[in-house]
Amino acid sequence: MSALAREELSALAAIYCEPGGCEVLAASETRGITFRIQISVKELLDTDVLLKLLFHLPVNYPSTLPDISVNSDQLTRAQCKDVKDKLLEQAKKHLSEPMVHELVLWIQQHLKYIIKQSAAVCSEKTTLSRGASVEDGVWMLFLHLDHMRAKAKYVKTVEKWASALRLTGRLMFMGKIILILLQGDRSNIKEYLILQKTSKIDVDSSGKKCKEKMISVLCETKIQSQHTRFQTFEVKDYSTLDELQKEFEAAGLATLFCGWRNGLKRRTAALRSRLSAKYGRSGKTNGTDKSFSEKN
Repeated sequence: MSALAREELSALAAIYCEPGGCEVLAASETRGITFRIQISVKELLDTDVLLKLLFHLPVNYPSTLPDISVNSDQLTRAQCKDVKDKLLEQAKKHLSEPMVHELVLWIQQHLKYIIKQSAAVCSEKTTLSRGASVEDGVWMLFLHLDHMRAKAKYVKTVEKWASALRLTGRLMFMGKIILILLQGDRSNIKEYLILQKTSKIDVDSSGKKCKEKMISVLCETKIQSQHTRFQTFEVKDYSTLDELQKEFEAAGLATLFCGWRNGLKRRTAALRSRLSAKYGRSGKTNGTDKSFSEKN
């Protein structure tokens, strides 16, 4: 740690001498020094914002810029990031000279303007997002999953994603059949699908976490006027296909269900055909064809 850094830290400790005002967290001759300065700053409505500024001065500071972290219970994460970015911009103007005190004084004078600018940008993004949502309308995603090995964890994860993305719909189980029907903003639907395909949501046969590779997107489309919006996301079990069909019919999705059921029948017929070709038509299938028929 350079002599300039030591002198600056000593001066900062004298300036911010109230309890918690300046606290050294780590110091090393090879890694530099890390300390926190805590200050109270007035924002737009003259309310106090308690800022916690974490500085890490590398060994070759001030020839190298400090690392800065900003935290405050009164600011959002985005606002803290904006404050940090502005401080780093100012730090570049003071390269090769002690700068921490100058940065603290600068943020005390400019915090209210940074918050105002951050709020304006956030409002603009929200307006654009709402505009896009109105334009895109409400969309629907219909998925088929081959299996769930870690069912409890899998279900909990799907529920968490649906809640975070404000999606409604159903996670449906009928025997070995697993279906997911989701409704919501198109951007959130797409984000869910990315999560479903890229996250390690299940486990393989050895118990190791793995991504979902046996998923089929059966439908991804804009909801039509005849479709009913689900108000919540629910996990439901069904005893028969007829019971499952009634769920779809109640939501105005009878056509969607019939399309999926017809596809299921075609796949079943194709599988039986392959089994018949493999084992012959004598019925000597070692019970494979019989067990499949019973399940379907």
